[in-house]
Amino acid sequence: MNDSAAPTIDLFNLGSRGLQHHGLRRANERAVLTVVGFNPGLSNAEIARMSGLAPQTVSAILNDIEAVGLIVRGEVLRGRRGQPATPIFLRAEGSFGIGVELSWRHADIVAINLHAKALAHRHLCYEEPDFAALPRKIADAIAEMVRDWPAAQRERLTDIGIGLPSTIDENRVPEDDNVPSALRVAFAAELEQLTGLPVMLFNDGNAACWAELVARPAPRPETFIYLLVSTFLGAGLIGEGRLWQGPSGYSADLGAMLVAQPDGIPMPANAFASVTSLVKRAQEAGITLKAGDNADWDWDALEPVLKAWMRQSAKVLALVIYNANAVVEGRLAVIDTILPPQITERLSRMVLEEFALLPQRRSVEIVPGTIGRLAPALGAAELPLYHRYFSRNLFEKNQIRSDMPQKKSKKPYTGEERRKTKR
Repeated sequence: MNDSAAPTIDLFNLGSRGLQHHGLRRANERAVLTVVGFNPGLSNAEIARMSGLAPQTVSAILNDIEAVGLIVRGEVLRGRRGQPATPIFLRAEGSFGIGVELSWRHADIVAINLHAKALAHRHLCYEEPDFAALPRKIADAIAEMVRDWPAAQRERLTDIGIGLPSTIDENRVPEDDNVPSALRVAFAAELEQLTGLPVMLFNDGNAACWAELVARPAPRPETFIYLLVSTFLGAGLIGEGRLWQGPSGYSADLGAMLVAQPDGIPMPANAFASVTSLVKRAQEAGITLKAGDNADWDWDALEPVLKAWMRQSAKVLALVIYNANAVVEGRLAVIDTILPPQITERLSRMVLEEFALLPQRRSVEIVPGTIGRLAPALGAAELPLYHRYFSRNLFEKNQIRSDMPQKKSKKPYTGEERRKTKR
């Protein structure tokens, strides 16, 4: 771990780690794309210096990835020392991805471009997730989102990422923790068949943590703890520059961390720091809340219940951060929620207050998240694009089928097939 006085290490700062001595052309392409994507406007020479690759290698790679539409060149910069430089930028329209948060009471579906900008969003509410019906509903929502896209844009829609809780399906067998359940596999396979796009599964907390990392300005923290107060408590960890996913993809389940209560009975953090707990408290106070969508909640009437829930949640979240920090030595903790931003900020301040009351081992900066309720969906959209174009580990468990744009064997689902079948 780094000393507290050491600068943060940006996950996307390659720092002279080029792989040209191995002759791994694809890895070098990813290295160049990572430098360009997270350091927009650099010249050929600056990209070579940051990636550790030879200028001639970088020049050849830039020509190749420009030809497939992943980068664009800006106007030549003159008036500086040396030769005029041409800034290089990631092309936002170079690729597109779909992200889905499949939660206990709702599904959020977003489409993003290569700049991780959300282009479209759909929200579905339900009483409980129906894995038999949801693939078609999600496919129809995706079809509606992209129906008006130009054909060239639809051709660059590459992947679907799904972020979902680790215990959302009931068929999960404890002995097979390293293998996705048959229900998840069938769900992903049906969605892939309906859309013609590869589908990747991620833990919702990990996906949200990734979205927070991408959204933060450089230099990004090497290690931080991420907590998302949603239907239950989602979480993620960035540790020493890597997203902790584990062999099953569901590591960093901090919501399951036990916390002591006044009666002495330990309970998981999920039981208190969750929207489910808030809804239960409201019901006990005679207030009925729609669990899947808080847009119409009467926050003024809810304030007494909300304040008590936030105080207890803050105590629990402070304990979770304290205990997690003992393992990962993270100097930053991010608190996000699916509630309105002002409530997220209030909760974050309360957590900081409660953390200050605990025995101090090391200081931790506690801040509100920057994204909110769409974090899992955005992260689920971003992760497949990262694996496809930027990740430099060519042998990842989640390696997807191809890296550069190419012709698809099947057109993206638009809903037209269903209409033809009915006729």
